[in-house]
Amino acid sequence: MLGCFGLSSTYAQSKTEQKPNIIFFFSDDQSYDTQKDFGNNKVKTPNLDVLAENGVVFKRHYNTTAICMASRANVMTGQLEYKTGCNFSHGSLGPKQWSSSYPLLLKQAGYRVGFAGKFGFAVSDKPEKWEMEGEVAQHDFDFWAGGPGQTEYQTINNPTIAKYAEKYPHSSRAYGAATIDFINESVDKGEPFCMSLFFKAPHRPIEPDPMFDDIYKDVVFDKLPNYGREAGAHLSKQSKMGRQYPRFEEWGYSQDDTYQEALRKYHQLIYGVDYSIGMVLAELKKLNIDDNTIIIFSSDNGYFNGSHGLGSKVLPYEEGARVPLIIVDPRQEHKAETTTAITGNVDITATILDYAGVDIPSFYDGKSMRPLIENPKTEIRSTLPIIQVWGPQATHCLTVMDSRFKYIYWYYKDENKDIYPTEELFDIENDPYELVNLANQSEYKSELVKLRKVYDEQLNHWKTEGVKYNGYEKYSELFKRTIQ
Repeated sequence: MLGCFGLSSTYAQSKTEQKPNIIFFFSDDQSYDTQKDFGNNKVKTPNLDVLAENGVVFKRHYNTTAICMASRANVMTGQLEYKTGCNFSHGSLGPKQWSSSYPLLLKQAGYRVGFAGKFGFAVSDKPEKWEMEGEVAQHDFDFWAGGPGQTEYQTINNPTIAKYAEKYPHSSRAYGAATIDFINESVDKGEPFCMSLFFKAPHRPIEPDPMFDDIYKDVVFDKLPNYGREAGAHLSKQSKMGRQYPRFEEWGYSQDDTYQEALRKYHQLIYGVDYSIGMVLAELKKLNIDDNTIIIFSSDNGYFNGSHGLGSKVLPYEEGARVPLIIVDPRQEHKAETTTAITGNVDITATILDYAGVDIPSFYDGKSMRPLIENPKTEIRSTLPIIQVWGPQATHCLTVMDSRFKYIYWYYKDENKDIYPTEELFDIENDPYELVNLANQSEYKSELVKLRKVYDEQLNHWKTEGVKYNGYEKYSELFKRTIQ
């Protein structure tokens, strides 16, 4: 199914004073290079292609934490992880942070708010208390087709969408059907709406929709220039001490036949997401509201499909933290634009509020990307952090980047294993696959010093603004640079 995303309507003039509807599509574990806009001509994403043709594609968009629970809390609240206090092995999102999330602020502003898919985090007044993901938050939505927990691909196994199982046995399509029901309800009520559709796909387990089994049959995917263990030999020892390193072997990336099969299934799951998006776009066109509906598409983190000899996500390298982002404002005259300005997942929150005409809270870390939609040549931020404090202690690190360079500081030390604090500096503009660490090259000393200062400022922000619970306060000391 191809979504017909129209650019005009006979009713356009009468709608100019209305608040725009907003739909936020969010996939799970989708790497930035899964789109044609990044040179991957083997992928088949016809509906995402339509969005790209009618909006702005962001070439440098990152998750400020590259793992699903923290990322979803970030994107709901517009705040960095150390201010949400929410991640696996840390704890739940507090009610204070949830009270200023975009769904609640939009609801207060007269929007109907809906949710479908994998919510991914808990809200609790006791940080150490762990509720089922979405158990508390679901009551704040006008429409709920989320959870429970991590959700399952079989529609029938998800209670809130089980009624769609006969026609849409795979959840990616079922969530699209639920979204269509919410849109129709909102239109019938004559109220502006914001729908958040957070897919499970292409997250493991590998269970793509059988309806699309032939889509990538016999397709042979190209390997990225940084594929394999040799392309990761220059990276820090700390980066190889988490689950990402063994998964290169365990998940079949190291063998060509199993690598190709893994890529086919992975992209088949993404095709199911694309199809579901097409269902929704077609409904917007049918209802004649496509010209007043903002579309945002992104993912909660990236994915290492063998890059640097790694699997999974979490680490701050490009394939782990960088993700697709497309924003379509059908009211804009210029289309099919791209921007290389750096943006982060927390910026999505501020952007949604901006489009809805809602004041952006001063304590948000996110900045509205609306200026980039109106002028893709500008910038909204000069730097961005990436936070990693999940999993083995050795892999914990803080990263900062500017429009060209990325700086990673690995603090962990174990003298018995010859592991010491390490700096990495990459020129993302000229070395997007992070094949050369420039931290020890004298000609890049000025860039290193500059980003060290940005790093120290970010760490100070952590110390002054971060929550004092769920184990976050210790990092303002642990992450202090010992390399000068």
